[in-house]
Amino acid sequence: MMEMANFPEYEVPGIRQVQFYPYESNGGSVVAIAGDDFAVIGADTRLSSGYSIHTRTQNKLFRLSDNVVLASTGCWCDTLALTSLVKVRMQMYKDQHQKEMSTPAVAQMLSILMYNRRFFPYYVSNVLAGLDLNGKGVVYSYDPIGHCEMTSYRAGGSAGPLLQPVLDNQIGLKNMTKAAPELLKMDKAVSVIKDTFISATERDIYTGDSVIINILTKEGIKEEILPLRKD
Repeated sequence: MMEMANFPEYEVPGIRQVQFYPYESNGGSVVAIAGDDFAVIGADTRLSSGYSIHTRTQNKLFRLSDNVVLASTGCWCDTLALTSLVKVRMQMYKDQHQKEMSTPAVAQMLSILMYNRRFFPYYVSNVLAGLDLNGKGVVYSYDPIGHCEMTSYRAGGSAGPLLQPVLDNQIGLKNMTKAAPELLKMDKAVSVIKDTFISATERDIYTGDSVIINILTKEGIKEEILPLRKD
């Protein structure tokens, strides 16, 4: 049927239909790579809406503990609501058990929190990176209703479809004819993340300005900042 908006002369006086859409995409991209004894996760700092940039210095990495970092993009109000709830639950766990939650436990809790809102989901793209109980790097990715997948590398956000093939090629060695698997080193993981974001800024207007990278090891979390193009 044709929409009544195309025929304003047939509109009934006193009746108006108001559209309400609760979600808004504020852009941003995230990338995470895990190694044998480390995990690297990065996110850009541009927060925008349509063709307007709200800020160029928004950190989208949330340090949940000394060995767990959550990167979240999408609808920024949903990101703040979800991360605040996660921090409260982690504090409740610490007060009750007198210890920090492990990385697998945080990953499972985040999945449950998102699934509880499956009928009105958080409009966010989450990637969780950390060290497991054995000190091995792990990466967890999520869909909006909480489905969780553990992997060794993942990209998400507005430039996720552009970044994931680069990781498949450089880290996963997919479609490489004569490439022998080798031990992934931390320097290479950081270099690949920087290269992927530099490439993404050339094609995605919602990714840019700079990228914040957190390197997780048993010694703690180290932060690096790489400037990106501003336009």
